[in-house]
Amino acid sequence: MSDLIYVLNGPNLNMLGVREPAIYGSETLADVKVRCEKAAKIHDLSIDFRQSNIEGELVNWIQEARGQAQGIIINAGAYTHTSVAILDALQAAERPVIEVHLSNIFRRDEFRQHSYISLAATGVICGLGAKGYELALEAIGDLLKKKSGAAK
Repeated sequence: MSDLIYVLNGPNLNMLGVREPAIYGSETLADVKVRCEKAAKIHDLSIDFRQSNIEGELVNWIQEARGQAQGIIINAGAYTHTSVAILDALQAAERPVIEVHLSNIFRRDEFRQHSYISLAATGVICGLGAKGYELALEAIGDLLKKKSGAAK
């Protein structure tokens, strides 16, 4: 049975393909989901792909992941730069976390260059567009294999 990974997307990511395509690309969130499903299959993972504009809903899903998933991939959108609640939930989840951003947050506004999420992240991928999600799935798959290999 494949490992379950929660792929969580924060505010305004439902607007991908429409919102600032010069920054975020022309792919929709549905396109990103298809990419993730294909990448998950390659790496013997299954995904639960979700999006919410509501901070508390993301916190609830992260808490749920503690009991349901083996890892979390998160693009917290603007909550990356503001949410201690999401940081606390990720730390409490005690799961590998890969933080993903479509744009390179370090080439953006100064306030976007700080990430609370990074304090809980095993790794961060930014600036590679939707390809970042595929790389995150590969990375989390590798982390889980190492962990299960070490447990034997």
